Amino acid sequence: QVQLVESGGGLVQPGGSLRLSCTASGFTLDYSVIAWFRQAPGKEREGVSCIGGNGGTTNYVDGRFTISRDSAKKTVYLQMNSLKPEDTAVYYCAADPSAFLCFREPNFYTVWGQGTQVTVPS
Repeated sequence: QVQLVESGGGLVQPGGSLRLSCTASGFTLDYSVIAWFRQAPGKEREGVSCIGGNGGTTNYVDGRFTISRDSAKKTVYLQMNSLKPEDTAVYYCAADPSAFLCFREPNFYTVWGQGTQVTVPS
């Protein structure tokens, strides 16, 4: 069973921090591409950050967010600091078990988590 299970979302005040977790099952995390996306109401899905099978990372938004991987726990994290109201969105973890290097196009990711809501009030 190939799946991603997310956790860590919630409500946080402006300037606060959250760490989202994405735990993989059914495939080898270290040989896959894992990415975080977000989607706010009325907006298109936006790439946030990506980590490849080689451990290389790519960020698509400003430097307040950091992606990392814990191979022993088969978990990818998104550390979010200095949160702003414009960060409010549903955050998704996505994977391509057949890929090794990061890419940005969401349509080419084959495994998706259920999404977790992050809310930063004004």
